[in-house]
Amino acid sequence: MVLERLGESLQKVLARITRASHVDEDLVREVVLDIKKALVYADVRAPLAKEIGERVEKRALGEKPPAGMSPREHVVRIIYQELVKILGSPREIPLKGQRILLVGLYGQGKTTTAAKLAQYFQRKGSSVALIAADTHRPAAHDQLKQLAGQLGLPLHGEPGGKDAVKIAREGRERFAGTDIVICDSSGRHALEKDLIEEIRDVAEAFAPTETVLVLDASVGQQAGPQAKAFHEAVGVTATIITKLDGTAKGGGALSAVAETKAPIVFVGTGEKVPDFERFDPPRFLSRMLGMGDLESLLEKAQDALDGEASEEAARKILSGKFTLHDMYEQFESMGKMGTMDKLLSMLPGMGSVPEDQMALTQDRLKKFRVIMDSMTDAEMTDPRVLKSSRIVRIARGAGVTTQDVKEMLKQYQATQQTLKGFSSNRKMRRQLMKQFGGGKGLG
Repeated sequence: MVLERLGESLQKVLARITRASHVDEDLVREVVLDIKKALVYADVRAPLAKEIGERVEKRALGEKPPAGMSPREHVVRIIYQELVKILGSPREIPLKGQRILLVGLYGQGKTTTAAKLAQYFQRKGSSVALIAADTHRPAAHDQLKQLAGQLGLPLHGEPGGKDAVKIAREGRERFAGTDIVICDSSGRHALEKDLIEEIRDVAEAFAPTETVLVLDASVGQQAGPQAKAFHEAVGVTATIITKLDGTAKGGGALSAVAETKAPIVFVGTGEKVPDFERFDPPRFLSRMLGMGDLESLLEKAQDALDGEASEEAARKILSGKFTLHDMYEQFESMGKMGTMDKLLSMLPGMGSVPEDQMALTQDRLKKFRVIMDSMTDAEMTDPRVLKSSRIVRIARGAGVTTQDVKEMLKQYQATQQTLKGFSSNRKMRRQLMKQFGGGKGLG
């Protein structure tokens, strides 16, 4: 994901602390220097990187560790807390009574973001409508119309229309009774005077409850000035970062929050409409530092499955019952939940996996599904019946080797052991019960 290098650099910093025999003033200062270098390299503004470093140093040298916490753990905790601060506080947009105006420069991904945002609220049960008020990019109306059609949502706009203010006003009036109305506005290649004037006029006509700045993760050091200009023009209340799946450094877009005090509310993690997540700074930072984010993984699983199926999956995890049928369904659901690299980044200790290894892993899982397609229902239900003769038959039917079949069974046993660990882990039980129906029937 984006900020991968920053994450790797900071993981090395944390590892250096945890490996140290003791924490002294020299180690703290060296670590702070490494943190500042990593932040600046990731396009975080130098003054902000310096400020973060100074706060870490002051706290690490001046605060005593809480009871039961070692000096090493205390310093790691301080670094984590100070990094969370630059990302802003978690914030949710209410599910009703919202008119959301998207603003930003050309090419930042506003139109696709409008659809992603619409689907997010649609899945939450809100009534949603879209307004195509980008009158400068010829294909903008058609693109949003197509996306709205895929989601089954109403759209207001004028193909070939030039009056963005009129479109915004009429759309607001037409969708007065709708829970969430999202207005896509025009972008430019630069912050020109006429862009700022038009955005002000559109904002006045649309009367947004939220004005959301859409920023490409690769925008770099220019993110701060851009954010400030839009904020001065229309009063930005929130930020959405797009293209957070690429190789951009990303720090500029994240630190732009400091210019507007408008927290990041969502991030786009891919090109497809479902590649969209609510932004939670502690959870995002945990993933970036390789600490995992099991809560996001559970949320993705719940979104990918219907209510009954997700509750049944949780029951099986808590009960410790897990057959090859369940593992087959698990592999299928991975396609709905997202690519393998995104899922693995949410697991503690996994961090980033090299692209060549990721491709091999995905090929391996496809092979496992083919093997399971060659098995009988009884074998899928109780793999203990699989002796050598059955393994040979399955391998021939799937066009693989007997070693491949044994490898699949080994994967099943490892997964089964992991789920047994979940069922005996109180924290995981609480998370599962919280995610799936508040624990009704899962206790």
